[in-house]
Amino acid sequence: MRWCLVWAALWLLVVLILPDIQAGGRHRNHERERRRGKRRRDGQGFIRTREGRSKPLKIRLVPGPNIPEKPAGNQGDTEILTFYRNGLDQQSSYNVIPGKQAQCVYRGLTMFDLAVWSPSPCVTCLCSEGRVVCDEMSCPRMHCPSPATPAGQCCPVCMDPDSELSLELSGESPVPSDPSEPIVPLTQKEIQSILWREEEEHRQEEERLRKKDEARKKRRRERKEQEERQRKMIEARRREEEEALRLQLKKEEEEWRRQIEEAEERRRQAEESMREEEKKIEEERRRQEEEEQRKEAKVEVEVWLRGDVFQMPPKKEEELLPSSSSPIPTPPAATHELKEGEPGEVEEHETEDVEEEEEEVESRGSLPAGCDISDVTVTCENAKLIHFPPLSVPELKSLSLEGNNISSIPAGAFNGIPNLEWINLKKNKLTSAGIDPKAFTALKMLRRLYLDENLLDAVPSDLPSTLQELKINENKLRGIDENSFQDLSSLVILELEGNLLSEGNVDPRAFAPLIQLSYLRLGRNHFRTVPQGLPKSLLELYLENNLIEEISETVFNRTTNLNLVSLRHNKLDETKIAPMAWFNHRNLESIDLSHNELYLVPSYLPKSLVHLVLVGNNIERIPGYIFAHMDPGLEYLYLSFNKLDGEGIEPESFFGAYHSMTEMCLDHNQLVHVPLGISEMTSLHLLRLDNNRIRSIPEESICDPDHHEETTLVALRMENNYIDPKKVSPSAFSCLRSASGVVLKPQKTI
Repeated sequence: MRWCLVWAALWLLVVLILPDIQAGGRHRNHERERRRGKRRRDGQGFIRTREGRSKPLKIRLVPGPNIPEKPAGNQGDTEILTFYRNGLDQQSSYNVIPGKQAQCVYRGLTMFDLAVWSPSPCVTCLCSEGRVVCDEMSCPRMHCPSPATPAGQCCPVCMDPDSELSLELSGESPVPSDPSEPIVPLTQKEIQSILWREEEEHRQEEERLRKKDEARKKRRRERKEQEERQRKMIEARRREEEEALRLQLKKEEEEWRRQIEEAEERRRQAEESMREEEKKIEEERRRQEEEEQRKEAKVEVEVWLRGDVFQMPPKKEEELLPSSSSPIPTPPAATHELKEGEPGEVEEHETEDVEEEEEEVESRGSLPAGCDISDVTVTCENAKLIHFPPLSVPELKSLSLEGNNISSIPAGAFNGIPNLEWINLKKNKLTSAGIDPKAFTALKMLRRLYLDENLLDAVPSDLPSTLQELKINENKLRGIDENSFQDLSSLVILELEGNLLSEGNVDPRAFAPLIQLSYLRLGRNHFRTVPQGLPKSLLELYLENNLIEEISETVFNRTTNLNLVSLRHNKLDETKIAPMAWFNHRNLESIDLSHNELYLVPSYLPKSLVHLVLVGNNIERIPGYIFAHMDPGLEYLYLSFNKLDGEGIEPESFFGAYHSMTEMCLDHNQLVHVPLGISEMTSLHLLRLDNNRIRSIPEESICDPDHHEETTLVALRMENNYIDPKKVSPSAFSCLRSASGVVLKPQKTI
């Protein structure tokens, strides 16, 4: 009995530690198993041999502490593990995991009913009717002198060198010498490990086969691609040959067609030349007829029309100067010292006087190369002079040195010609530093000085007080100080265009000495406002091409005699013009605000205004009664190149100008009909409505049938609209003086 108890205890110990021992020796047995033959899992509980046949896995399930053993029935060598639920329920260490009926899912794996596996050392799980039951192994107390825990085990064991357990711990697997010896029993953990290993080998084999298949497919695909490339190359070569042949045929066909076309073109040109000759003859005849008619109409127009004062030829400078001044150059008879006598004596001795003058000039030194002398005028224009020429001709009145390279004027340059009245030094290289401060002091008769297109950055000092006209256009003037025009009380004309002047560098007191200034040009500078301190005597002011953005109420307070203001090409809009800037001026007749940023015709225009130019703005509307306050009334209104449309002109827009309007230009706008009020203008001579969108001309839109007085309309232009001339009533133009004054062609088509 005692012997039986010892064997039972020993057997129980072997059952507990055998799975871990076998797991430790698994690595050593792996190579032996591969040499015996590769086995693959063919299903649950089967091993696939090398020959590919499946046979049942002979496993002896060893009962553990909570798993009783049931003897095999009719299932041959396969052992069936049966768990006693009552025994399982008594173990508190089990964790029940819900699963599907008859199958269990654990960590992504599907387990059949009654399947046993070990997810980790010392833990055993069972699939029972859809539930997973796991049991953690508890280790018994060991009483041996040197217990040890083998690799892969969770409980210590007593080591016996002579026992079979020692062989297992040393890595040697006992092999039964007798074939009839029973198979070594395996635990559930060993079974699960074998299944996992087989499954991993199966997965690796599938992966290898998959890679092999992919490599085969890749080779097949590469072969197909190579064949496709070859096919494309052959096809491309074939297409190139066909294209070359087609191009050659096309070239030959084009050459043949070109020859035919050249022959046809020569024939057509010959016919066209004949037609052109006939057309020229006909046009010449028609042109002569039209020219005759135009000459007749022009005579009438010139009689009735005055035209745009801003585009008329500039007034002669002699007209702006005082009437007591004589024209320059002075006639020769006024420059020679002659004895009193009869007019016949002057004519008799004129040739002798000229000869004596030439001899006298030659005796004082010859002129530089490129210079000419005529009467009392010396001209050295474009003579390539680099220095001021030394002249000694006391009788000389005019000197022109335009277009040279003179950069300086020394102090005594005019000592030999003290009676000069006009000096022209345009287009040289004069600098302010190169002109001596006393250079002009000897000239007591100088009236005109032209210094345009030089390099001056300041107005020359000590200019003669007799000076009446000064031009310093297109220089580099950087400012005008209080003393720039000192003692120039006789100056009438001053031009300073094309410099670097602005309201910041022009002293408001600079123009104070110019008590007779009538004509001032400050265009092409950098003014943002109208300069302050303008002289009271000013009649005409030109400020074109600046940056002027506003007109204040006080800027024209002193210039009560102002007659003309030109502010074209600036940045003005109607909101930046002060209401009282020029409203009360009684002499201001002409204002040019062309090419600004106006959207409306400005209000509060001068009462005396006669001529208003608003070309090239963005004007969309003419407010009503805007000309009603003018006396005697506006005569010339130019609104070409704006944005007036059918809604922009009100019935009262021209109120106050019905009896004064002489010329009105509304061309190049967006008008869709003839504006209201035109038929009421009894003094209208010129009307331009061309280049609009007018589609029809009602009978009473231009001519009033009830007006029986003498007609005044001389010219009417309505070309480039959408008018059908055939639909225009002849009575629509009954107020024109001549039928030739109407221009209706050409017209645009819709």
